[in-house]
Amino acid sequence: MHLAIFIPSYLNGLALSLSLIAAIGAQNAFVLRQGLRREHVGLMVLFCAGVDALLMAGGVYGLAALIAASPAAARLIALGGAVFLLWYAACALRRACSQHGLRTGPGVSLTRRQALWQLAGFTFLNPHVYLDTVLLVGSVGAQQAGLAKTSFVAGASSASLLWFSALGYGARWLAPWFARPRAWAVLDGLIGLMMLVMAALLVRHALA
Repeated sequence: MHLAIFIPSYLNGLALSLSLIAAIGAQNAFVLRQGLRREHVGLMVLFCAGVDALLMAGGVYGLAALIAASPAAARLIALGGAVFLLWYAACALRRACSQHGLRTGPGVSLTRRQALWQLAGFTFLNPHVYLDTVLLVGSVGAQQAGLAKTSFVAGASSASLLWFSALGYGARWLAPWFARPRAWAVLDGLIGLMMLVMAALLVRHALA
């Protein structure tokens, strides 16, 4: 592919994806927490980046039109996501109130399967994931001509990989701040409240 075609479309995909993915949400909060605990960080990064790449590629190559034509499916996803976020909010607030729930001992560590299932819930039960990756990125990328679509998807996918790598592996720089249980309590309290707000917004989206 000629550089005159590759570079502009790649940068467009990179910039658009970064502008959407950098918003703090349930998925980002979970990856950040796993990064602070240094648990399965590589798996979390690869899962998030891989799913984003598949969804964005699907949107660019036609999946956006299919999702837009299924409002009932979007409503079910929103309600399922609200239930999942309410459950996780309860867990986070319980950890925030516990004197021992924030230690990094084996009793509170997540297995790979547990971490992956929770991350999958944050990813696939959130309608905004489909709005951002499939509909928004997909609709813009679909306007690219020919091989420029491929470079656009590559740029958007690169942004996802860079973001989640920075979020997961960069969290260790914050580790000294979270050496105290109080800092973990504040983080989990904020995460729990954010999940409650997002659950309410999903219910509102489903009933609208």
